Amino acid sequence: MLRRGDSDNSDKRDVEVTEASSASEETPEQVGKGRPTPKRRDAEAKKRGPVAPAPLTAKEARARRKATRGSKADRKIEAAERRASSADRRARMLAGEDKYLLPRDKGPVRAYVRDFIDARRNLLGLFMPMALILIMVTFALPGLSTIVTLAMFVMMLFMVGEGVWLGRMINNRVAERFPDSTDGGFKLGWYAFVRATQIRKLRAPKPRVGPGDAI
Repeated sequence: MLRRGDSDNSDKRDVEVTEASSASEETPEQVGKGRPTPKRRDAEAKKRGPVAPAPLTAKEARARRKATRGSKADRKIEAAERRASSADRRARMLAGEDKYLLPRDKGPVRAYVRDFIDARRNLLGLFMPMALILIMVTFALPGLSTIVTLAMFVMMLFMVGEGVWLGRMINNRVAERFPDSTDGGFKLGWYAFVRATQIRKLRAPKPRVGPGDAI
């Protein structure tokens, strides 16, 4: 015969067994949280909100692009900011700031080569003006084309000779000043050659030294 207290204890044990069974069936992700951990892409999608459907017509696509472009005043401000940023980067590049230079111009070795070339008066610097003058003479006086061709050939021989001599000298100077540098050989000589053939005012980065300055 069961007493009232025994009945209450039996009910409590049944409830405890049921709760323990339910807890054992929960996944590790549900324990402590009460809900599964959401996946990262689901959480990011929830933050972004619903994705707009793709436009069905060309007119709808144009309207959507126009809406996302902003007002005309905003576009003018953005364009002005882009121009100012581009001008600032170019000015810094021309000034020789290493961060803004092209990969071919970066590094102390290339800066030294530019200074070395800019501090000298090279015959190679006369190539472009002389070539332009000879071409103009050829058009103006066709009868002198043979002499002009010979003059250009002689000028090219001088250029090749000075270019070879300049490349060797540059490599020797760099090897002395930067013994641990791997930048050298034909590529460095060609870099010096191209710099020397350019008109001084058109060189980029701009010269930091004047002709005859010690470096």
